[in-house]
Amino acid sequence: MSGHSKWATTKHKKAVIDAKRAKSFAKLIKNIEVAAKLGGADLSGNPTLVDAVQKAKKTSVPNDNIDRAIKRGAGLTGDAIEYTTIMYEGYGPSGVALMIECLTDNKNRAAAEVRTAMTRNGGTMADPGSVAYNFSRKGVVAVTKTEGLSEDDILLAVLDAGAEEVLDQGEGFEILSEATDLVAVRTALQEAGIDYDSADVEFVPTLRVEVDADTARKALRLIDALEDSDDVQNVYANLDIPAEVQAVLDEDE
Repeated sequence: MSGHSKWATTKHKKAVIDAKRAKSFAKLIKNIEVAAKLGGADLSGNPTLVDAVQKAKKTSVPNDNIDRAIKRGAGLTGDAIEYTTIMYEGYGPSGVALMIECLTDNKNRAAAEVRTAMTRNGGTMADPGSVAYNFSRKGVVAVTKTEGLSEDDILLAVLDAGAEEVLDQGEGFEILSEATDLVAVRTALQEAGIDYDSADVEFVPTLRVEVDADTARKALRLIDALEDSDDVQNVYANLDIPAEVQAVLDEDE
């Protein structure tokens, strides 16, 4: 029986991973469609589309899916792509601030799913503007650490392009800039021969809330529930998980 039980658990975990992967693919495709709609199908003249395609490829989205999404978004297939961006604000456990970015073709469905996820997982909705002041809109470029690549190398490459700071995030570096300087920073990295994983405009917290293991578990469960919605593209939170708390969470896995 133990063997069967283990297999059942393994199958369940695989199903969860496959489901998350499918949702991730769908959200990446949606980003490509919107970028192509706004800036056209020509990658050379649409840096937002370049970044959306790069992120999709890094996540192993098939090239055929990417090509179809570009054509759909640019109106080359006759399909009408109508998505609306909506920002919701709220609080998680212990007052953790949340910015929830939706990209949807049905505002009522998106609102209902966000409210349900918040209510069922200890979150509360907040009035527009009551949480947003905790965040700044920034350009964020992620670079994986590789042998011979130092923080100084990256700083040297991007400083004149408008980068504000380079943060060591353990397995990689994170470059922050004004949102308007994102393309320049990305281009500077390419010219320096430094590969990057993603380049996005994000809501970056200006003040973080340090949490204990129990609060971290609850907050991450809430974020997972929100991200489970097809309409939710991104969830930004100002929680700070110290290294010792992260070690405890890793033991939960």
